[in-house]
Amino acid sequence: MTKITKPVCKICRKYGTKLYLKGKRCETVKCAIDPRDSKKKKRGSFIKRKKRSEYGVQLMEKNKVKIYYGVLERQFRRYFDMAKKLQGITGENLLKLLESRLDNTIFRANWVYSRRMARHMINHGEIRVNGRRVDRPGHIVRSGDIIQLHPNSKYSKQIKNCIEDYKTHVIPGWMQVDNDNLSLSIIRIPERDEVTLPINEQLIVNLYSK
Repeated sequence: MTKITKPVCKICRKYGTKLYLKGKRCETVKCAIDPRDSKKKKRGSFIKRKKRSEYGVQLMEKNKVKIYYGVLERQFRRYFDMAKKLQGITGENLLKLLESRLDNTIFRANWVYSRRMARHMINHGEIRVNGRRVDRPGHIVRSGDIIQLHPNSKYSKQIKNCIEDYKTHVIPGWMQVDNDNLSLSIIRIPERDEVTLPINEQLIVNLYSK
């Protein structure tokens, strides 16, 4: 599990994208790059910045995806190698694999405020996949998997609060959620257009192809 040591709001400002690293705060006007607050001053906007090289743009795109899903470089490279072996377009396969991570699945089901919270929950053994305890946030869910919260989990109250707060959020079509029983089922693998992060995955493919 990757550990972020610098202020997360600065990371979002650096990449110019809301990466949802600070949970519920990212949904409010306090977010560092929230477009609703037009009066916020863009610090450093008057500074003339150097134009990034082709390699720099590719590296920025890769790092944005790594931080968004919370994976380290070695993990990310392993996902890329897996994506190359699958049929289809490598870049799209990479994003589908990352979207299918267990921590991301719980986050997209609106059970938690952030992927970091989902990782803590999984590491503490609170999640069951097909009736078996899974304590690896990077576990790849498959079509037909049933994901449930432990009946006596200490996170039950937090999850119910999050479900209530995010009841207007759209749940992806590749999963079916039963909030009453705190369980969800995977209907199919995610599609490329269901990845919400604005990303050009071909830049990542070009970076690793050098």
